[in-house]
Amino acid sequence: MGQRCPECIREEGTQKVIPTRTRSGAFARRGIPATRTFIGLAVGFYLIAALGGIGGSVFEYLKQANDLVAAGEWWRIFTPVLLHASPMHILFNMWALWVLGPQVERGMGSGPFVALYLASAGAGGVLFFYLGETHAVAVGASGAIFGLFGIWANWAVHRRNTIQGRALLQRIGFLLLVNAAIPLFFPIIAWEAHLGGLVAGFAIGEAWSRLGGSAAPLARVGVAVVVVAVSVIAVLI
Repeated sequence: MGQRCPECIREEGTQKVIPTRTRSGAFARRGIPATRTFIGLAVGFYLIAALGGIGGSVFEYLKQANDLVAAGEWWRIFTPVLLHASPMHILFNMWALWVLGPQVERGMGSGPFVALYLASAGAGGVLFFYLGETHAVAVGASGAIFGLFGIWANWAVHRRNTIQGRALLQRIGFLLLVNAAIPLFFPIIAWEAHLGGLVAGFAIGEAWSRLGGSAAPLARVGVAVVVVAVSVIAVLI
């Protein structure tokens, strides 16, 4: 039986559902250290890169350059989440992270959230590696953020027979359509990373929906770590 609690995660079977509105109480007071840390790191690295000099070297070392990934520098499918190309780029991505991230982290836990973020980034990097041009370069946290879109979409699909779920599904669907259209007008957008992160987030959300019990938090981390490992293997083979 699901708990009737507007301030906490409701559980129906093993499907965890994050409330779309939070109120004062235990749920709202839970910390979001991972979300804040990812935002802080992105802002910090953006400022470092903007200084030039050593910042430029850091940018070069962390960007996803497909030819360097092919040469064995597999970490580059993850590290672009730390880099952004312009003020508008980082503002939009950090706004999206702040909107989508806190309730996922509060609901699932900081460990699973970090693993989800990295897994989505890696999956996005893999798709950009295989579908992008040989010498293509990508930066930004969009792949990881689309993983958050994916897990929200999964929760909405599971709740589609409720008023809340249908409303959430409509909002997520609209946002995804808008983001799918953007690359048509701005070809510089790495849509491959968006798609990879979205699919990974949805798949991880589906796996998480089947987990329950006291071991669920560790199992959630394990699911996402498997995606991370598969992403690394995919660019090394």
